[in-house]
Amino acid sequence: MNMQAKKNIGQKIQTIREARMISVNELALRSNISLDQILQIEDNQIVPSLAPLIRIARSLGVSLGTLLDDTEQLGPVVTLAEEKNNGAVFSNKNQKLVSHIDFFALAGNKSGRHMEPFLIDLKPVNDACEYALSSHEGEEFIYVLEGCVEINYGREIYVLNAGDSIYYDSIVNHHVHTKHNVPSKILAVVYTPL
Repeated sequence: MNMQAKKNIGQKIQTIREARMISVNELALRSNISLDQILQIEDNQIVPSLAPLIRIARSLGVSLGTLLDDTEQLGPVVTLAEEKNNGAVFSNKNQKLVSHIDFFALAGNKSGRHMEPFLIDLKPVNDACEYALSSHEGEEFIYVLEGCVEINYGREIYVLNAGDSIYYDSIVNHHVHTKHNVPSKILAVVYTPL
């Protein structure tokens, strides 16, 4: 994904916030995200992880898709295989534009949607890395296409291989990452009520 695509999220948040006459301080309070982090996101110094991005979208009164899309379409949206190279990269909390997860939106321009389907590439990270669990309103469905995935969900740990799936309430603290230091690929559908 190119740098310009990464910058669109911060710019879009700022544009929507200003159009709705919401101050940066008010957005920080509404979303329960620090003022410094909101400023860094809008200034494209960091790319938020999915949970803070959902909180920001809800605080602005828009869907997650509004922050991720360039245009919206009323009818069906078809994503061809060769078009899946335009992804959104989400980082772990407070990391600089570096990620172990690449999201490829499969319904990028569908207006009014309530689900966010993604193809997600999970990249290996340092085994000593501690995973920061996060939560947000809604539900998630994950189907493992390739590799082996570990899901920390509350106090439980689930290990899924290709062909396995899991459906959970995302209000419970969770984290999804590849297992055995091998890249993995998943299909994920995220539902977030507006």
